[in-house]
Amino acid sequence: MPKLFPLSLVAGESCLCDSSPATTQRLTNDHGQVVSLVMIVDMEVKQINKRKSGQAFELILKPPSPVSEAPRTLASPKKKDLSLEEIQAKLEAAEERRKTQEAQILMQLAEKREHEREVLQKALEENNNFSRMAEEKLIFKMEQIKENREAYLASLMERLQEKERHAAEVRRNKELQEELSG
Repeated sequence: MPKLFPLSLVAGESCLCDSSPATTQRLTNDHGQVVSLVMIVDMEVKQINKRKSGQAFELILKPPSPVSEAPRTLASPKKKDLSLEEIQAKLEAAEERRKTQEAQILMQLAEKREHEREVLQKALEENNNFSRMAEEKLIFKMEQIKENREAYLASLMERLQEKERHAAEVRRNKELQEELSG
């Protein structure tokens, strides 16, 4: 696959950023306009029109050359032989990292348990407060009902006694009238 190089436009002029050799030619097209032609190893860039609204370019990719088709293999860096002390040091460092990670996980779990315990304690306190407040409201309401009932019964007794006195007075007046008239 041919290489494509980024092309950027700055203040109406073209700027090719590449690492390959490039040649630029200025030509005049059929309409009398100046056309810039940039040649890069695997690509040709032609400026088509220059307008107030911007610029237009035509990119022409050249067929790949037989040289560029050769597969590029990157040689991996050669590993150096490690000594017994280096291997032992790496193993100790790995063990230390494992222990540190395990300690962090245990600490996170302990913090999570503590948080859960705090949340549960708070929920129990809120539940107890709600129960206590509901019980206090119920006791207050029952006391009000009891007081209202006692007041109602007292008013009934007062009216009954008033009726009884009135009835006794009426009987007495009736007896006095019968004695006087009789």
